[in-house]
Amino acid sequence: MFHRILIANRGEIAVRVIRTCRELEVETVAVYSTADADALHVKLATEAVCIGPAKAADSYLNMSALLTAALETGCDAIHPGYGFLSENPEFADLCRQCGLKFIGPSGDVIRQMGNKAAARALMRSHGVPVVPGSEGPVSGPEEAAEIAEKIGYPVLLKASSGGGGRGMRRVDAPEDLPGLYAAAQAEAVACFGDGELYVEKLILHPRHIEFQILADSQGNVVHLGERDCSIQRKNQKLIEESPSRALSDDLRRAMGEAAVKAAKAAGYQSAGTVEFVLAHDGSFYFIEMNTRIQVEHPVTEFVTGLDLIREQIRIAAGLPLSVRQEDIRQDGCAMECRINAEDPREGFRPAPGRVDFLHLPGGPGVRVDTALFNGCELSPWYDSLAAKVVVHAPTRLETLRKMRRALEELIIEGFPTTADLCHLILYQPDFIKGRYDTGFLEQHMEELLQWDCEGMK
Repeated sequence: MFHRILIANRGEIAVRVIRTCRELEVETVAVYSTADADALHVKLATEAVCIGPAKAADSYLNMSALLTAALETGCDAIHPGYGFLSENPEFADLCRQCGLKFIGPSGDVIRQMGNKAAARALMRSHGVPVVPGSEGPVSGPEEAAEIAEKIGYPVLLKASSGGGGRGMRRVDAPEDLPGLYAAAQAEAVACFGDGELYVEKLILHPRHIEFQILADSQGNVVHLGERDCSIQRKNQKLIEESPSRALSDDLRRAMGEAAVKAAKAAGYQSAGTVEFVLAHDGSFYFIEMNTRIQVEHPVTEFVTGLDLIREQIRIAAGLPLSVRQEDIRQDGCAMECRINAEDPREGFRPAPGRVDFLHLPGGPGVRVDTALFNGCELSPWYDSLAAKVVVHAPTRLETLRKMRRALEELIIEGFPTTADLCHLILYQPDFIKGRYDTGFLEQHMEELLQWDCEGMK
């Protein structure tokens, strides 16, 4: 096992990693920008190092500063969390070159799976179903238009190096394609430094289903079941749950086997997520693989009883998986609500600020992952995620009721959040019945805001 791990991240995920490291009796080094000098992860780690000013490019994305901090503090591994450099193949390569273990897959695997067009081609060659579309990246809007005519509109233009809904545009008609192609390409260059695009058929009103996988260096690969991530705003997940109401036992088995096949095709090692879209007719298609721990990993931890950060660290240390596929059981139902510092009434405008008063819910089956505390500042420099409220109960109805209660107990004073919106969604009839897809929030937002204005909960 490692002696000391540097956590190349901040916020709730840094706190989450520190907690598991403490239980493993592994020392931790936190890094922080000047904006995060008083942050919770800085207070909880064994040691903390300032790596630069508030701007992420000068601190949390500064590879040289991170590697220097790790080496000077005697670390033997780096945990990247999610976001920032967690899916940067160059950073993974540099860690290896510096004699540091990157707690994640190799740079080559990240590079291969990070290019969405290349990942699609790899999956297709190994029999994993992919959405109909271009064989690889397209040369320009003319080729994109030819493919769109063949597969039929609407289509999606997607950045090969994209993620988080960026570098993506829906095209409904041929005359719209040139302008939307230019917009998608410009955003891809701005966000990822790569303007390469590919085309795929838009599956209308799908469910977004992802499977958690674990793979070790001995060739063992398992999946830990699914998470339904279909409640989204602007392609960003808001509520996740497991198991999904949309899956039969046979479909769950088929999708799980496809996820394992995808991980093996990539030569994957570590924790990762294989994401699918599920059509109304039961057809499912690979869309991407996230080569890191997911924001919503606590959902899977609740239903399986496994600590995914612990498994990540064990795998990186060369140890075999602690479970076999036949050992894995999903117990009950779990759900996560992301509490973002955003104003839903203003188009989800980010609204960070000072926490004037904080009260977190508790009780059996309730977990809150956060780095907030009374009097702290939620920085405008970084992601708007303030907390994750996660609950677990034997049935979905009990889980819904427990989550309602938890959100009613949650108090964050000082800035608006998405907590009230999540609470309202839990009362929406279609959501209660499990009849929703990725268009749910767009379809019901006006209704939900009206309820909010009228004080209906």
